[in-house]
Amino acid sequence: MPRGAFSAAGLAAALSLALTACSSSSGPAASSTPAGGQGGQAGGTLVVGVTSDPDTLFPWKATQFTAVNVLQNLYGTLTEFDKDLNVVPGLAESWEPSDDGKKLTLKLRQGVTFADGSTFDSKDVKHSLDQIMDEKTAAVARASLASVKSVEAPDASTVVLELTGPDAALPANLATVNMAMLSSDDTEEKLNATPNGTGPFTLGKRVASQSITLTRNDKYWGAEKAKAATVEFRVIPDESSIVSAMQSGNVQLAVFNDPLVAQTAEGGGTITVAKTPQLNYHVLQLNAQRGELKDVNVRLAMQCAIDRKQVLDTAALGEGEVTGPITAPLFKSDPNKRPCPNRDLAKAAEYLGKAGKSGGVTVKTIVSQGEYATSVNEAQNLKAQLAEAKINLELEVLESGAFVDRWVAADFDAAVALNGGRPDPDGSYGRYFTSEGNLNKVAGYSSPELDELFAQGKATTDQAGRKAIYDKVGEHLEANAAWIWLFSGYTYTATTANVTGFVPMASGSLQYLRTTSVG
Repeated sequence: MPRGAFSAAGLAAALSLALTACSSSSGPAASSTPAGGQGGQAGGTLVVGVTSDPDTLFPWKATQFTAVNVLQNLYGTLTEFDKDLNVVPGLAESWEPSDDGKKLTLKLRQGVTFADGSTFDSKDVKHSLDQIMDEKTAAVARASLASVKSVEAPDASTVVLELTGPDAALPANLATVNMAMLSSDDTEEKLNATPNGTGPFTLGKRVASQSITLTRNDKYWGAEKAKAATVEFRVIPDESSIVSAMQSGNVQLAVFNDPLVAQTAEGGGTITVAKTPQLNYHVLQLNAQRGELKDVNVRLAMQCAIDRKQVLDTAALGEGEVTGPITAPLFKSDPNKRPCPNRDLAKAAEYLGKAGKSGGVTVKTIVSQGEYATSVNEAQNLKAQLAEAKINLELEVLESGAFVDRWVAADFDAAVALNGGRPDPDGSYGRYFTSEGNLNKVAGYSSPELDELFAQGKATTDQAGRKAIYDKVGEHLEANAAWIWLFSGYTYTATTANVTGFVPMASGSLQYLRTTSVG
């Protein structure tokens, strides 16, 4: 592997801060055509069908899938993921740790500009990282910078991070759009109206609840510019209607969650469907700070009353696998290491008895309709299964924007959710399940033991050592039924015959729209 590319398979040795100095000439992201991208004639409009409108255009607060997918094409990050989820150079062309791992020096790319024409430099990086770390910003990735004590910009092309100690997760954590680099002159209000990034596209036009159109950024720093002249994200409320739009030639690309819709699309003969395993996970989130769920025995009763394979088979036609908390291949949890690896109604009744709730409980549960296709079917199956254990899931189905608002505010007892996974467990869960995590209110659970385990996971650079630590994290989460992890599935990328160059990713990212051509 070239110097400077950290592999999901080598994330291990990745990093004394994972970090052997990384060189822009060797990293695949030195070009705007990532590894695996294909060629094609430039020009044309690519129409992407999506089921929801972005709920924000401010990258530091984006959690909705559509918002993330739009924003990662408008903004740049210090590091990036390639198609294999290796960490490669982005706006930082190299990074070098000190011998003791308490300092990380990043060298920035020269000649990079924002969409408004202003120059990107170290003051923008310092401003961005300082603001993400400021609790008042309410940035969703704040916990990923917990090891950063200070950010200095000694010159225009250099940034120095002073750390509390080695942080093996930091390079991967810097690669998410929630860590986007913003101009020091911009504000959240301004960017929600007019995004101003360093990405391969700029904002062209937005029609609320209908479409958002991106225009190729001809000043993009990469060796090659985006292939398509424009990319339109067209809002079509359900996946079956997107298939119809593709068959009629009005949409050229879509990513489906529903395997039945994918089968229908492919069956028509004019659409190609690529099936990609995902790091994302389907989960019944439990808020241990509310109501009956404050009692671990109620949560364990719910865990024991659910046949996860039945949920998978009913909602997703069996397309996927039952999962534990951690889905990243190098750190994957064993779903059999949980209090009830198989459904056990007798055990569920025993736990309810310990809680003094033998007569049953009611748990108010929010469900999103629109953000992903299987949510309502999952919720209905969960409700039916739990009813047999005298646990009533009182379902409240919300449109995706309202769901996200309630979710971020932790205004729920339980939530049927599809959450994004990452190649490193710290990025996936440090923000949720540590006491200082900025999404700990949403997670509803933390403990001193988890705080210590996550701290160890960041400080350890040995792969086997990190795997053992995160195994303990997974076991602790399951033993306390913090949430109920269900399954991980697939995405189904549908393209019409005139589309070439798109590369699906296990992270669900649409970053390869920049290599996609329309013939």
